Amino acid sequence: MIVSVTMNPSVDISYHLDEFILNEVNRVAHVSKTAGGKGLNVARVIHLLDVPVNATGIIGGTLGTFIENQLDRDGIAHDFLKTNQESRNCIAILHEGKQTEILEAGPHFSTKEKNEFFTHFGKFLKTGNIITISGSLPRGFDASVYTEMICLASEQQIPVLLDCSGKVLEQVLKAKEAMPDLIKPNIDELNQLLDKKLHAENLDGLKTALADPLFADIEWVVVSLGAKGAFVKHNDAYFQVKIPSVQVVNPVGSGDSVVAGLAAAMLQGKSAEDIMKTAMTTGVLNAMETQTGYVNKAKFDLVFQQVEVIEIK
Repeated sequence: MIVSVTMNPSVDISYHLDEFILNEVNRVAHVSKTAGGKGLNVARVIHLLDVPVNATGIIGGTLGTFIENQLDRDGIAHDFLKTNQESRNCIAILHEGKQTEILEAGPHFSTKEKNEFFTHFGKFLKTGNIITISGSLPRGFDASVYTEMICLASEQQIPVLLDCSGKVLEQVLKAKEAMPDLIKPNIDELNQLLDKKLHAENLDGLKTALADPLFADIEWVVVSLGAKGAFVKHNDAYFQVKIPSVQVVNPVGSGDSVVAGLAAAMLQGKSAEDIMKTAMTTGVLNAMETQTGYVNKAKFDLVFQQVEVIEIK
């Protein structure tokens, strides 16, 4: 079983407009609302791959109920900690080939809710084989929450795949209390983390960057390079992973889909090469669909066969 953790879930609302006019009334004919948050995208893709997954995190209010109903509709197992605070909305306005986002910060939690969540999280340490942790933290929580979750999982020898960025990722890695088994920064997040200006084409620079002592105790560092695939450090080996050129419909959620592919392949005991190929395949499949965090499993083999893994000596 994979446990997918989303600490700050949302209801993702998409407004589709031909034209978005400021300071005017904009009427919307097409609206979509889904259970959102990076970890819920991960859970959805894992489920679509027919791999067992359980989604967890903290939810509350009518929006929390909506999230649960959406997961029930999709047949995705879930077990959230419930609070009396309302979960958040995240709004995307799609207009003229652009996307304007309005993201609510969400609830503010206290030490009481933090302790309650660690108690709730403890039961997944008895049933989970792999844990994914994705996205931002709610207000009131800091990076130590992720560090503590990794420590608890490490004590039970449960691998943790961490997908976060910015100061939170930096603080988790520098804490050195317990390290995740995998992190998945994109090239921009890696540059921010190391204060560098690396480019996807600079494989030697990427290799040198991932040799930084900051990553010494992490088994997998998967750097997303968008249409150029990924650059991967696995233990002491380095790989360029190339992906096929496809008609991109909606790339949003492809990073989450990569995490889903990584977790699913690891649970299935695949080889290192097939873990990388599976991850890139799910990322590509998501980009080919309109819905965020969605893959068409029927196309999996076709894309998988076109992913190329090259070891960089």
